[in-house]
Amino acid sequence: MWQPGSVVNSALRTDPEPVAGGSAVPSGPSARKAPSGRRAKAPATPLARTRRARQLAGQLALGYPDAHCELDFTTPLELAVATILSAQSTDARVNLVTPALFARYRSAADYASASRSELEELIKSTGFFRNKTSSLIGLGQALVERFDGELPSTLADLVTLPGFGRKTANVVLGHAFGVPGITVDTHMARLVTRWGLTTQTDPVKIEAELNEQLPRAQWTAFSDRTIFHGRRVCHAKKPACGACFLAPLCPAYGAGAGVVEPEAAAALVVGAERPHLLAMVGLA
Repeated sequence: MWQPGSVVNSALRTDPEPVAGGSAVPSGPSARKAPSGRRAKAPATPLARTRRARQLAGQLALGYPDAHCELDFTTPLELAVATILSAQSTDARVNLVTPALFARYRSAADYASASRSELEELIKSTGFFRNKTSSLIGLGQALVERFDGELPSTLADLVTLPGFGRKTANVVLGHAFGVPGITVDTHMARLVTRWGLTTQTDPVKIEAELNEQLPRAQWTAFSDRTIFHGRRVCHAKKPACGACFLAPLCPAYGAGAGVVEPEAAAALVVGAERPHLLAMVGLA
């Protein structure tokens, strides 16, 4: 349960965990390089997809041992607000907005009684600010009226709140309450499709399939690490296939606009983890 004063954003980061099931992927730079012109076969059965998912989870733990929610927050309510603001925006943009917002609005009651024009002005740069303002005011009112001003800690309750869907609920559950959950955002949906773990397009169905493939304890960490990988390496328009440590497991290696030439692919890798990620494939 949430304890006042705890720093959720750093405290719930997880260390790499052992991954059960499936064969091990050899370690070392050469083992992670995909053979030129070849792709891994897409897993064709539910059992094969489960094995592949667990192999990927193990490799992601090596690539991103410190992956975490990249929204800044210190309380469950702050995380809920930040996650609502992140829709159609970036975490970096939201993190620029929230310090002033959180200083002004500290409780559910503050949001419930907020001046619409003032709140809109504070969050305007995150986009869709009128709809988001309605969600935040409605969230505050619902929490005051139904939950004594406190954010609930169950999926069933969270999805009844303004601004909440399953994605937002799972972000809050996983990072504010320590309740495992799969977060299906655009990065997650894109990558698990490329990896052949699902053919579904509906986020709820994708979540259900991944829940079956992975141990419950790994759901939040797998989500964070997959999202990290989508932001840093496996980009939507031009994935850095030739610099990707997951290439031996990826049926989409080099497909479409994927860049397979190692040096060109390395130039596409971004983020503070870049040196580590390139070292994993022998491109440091």
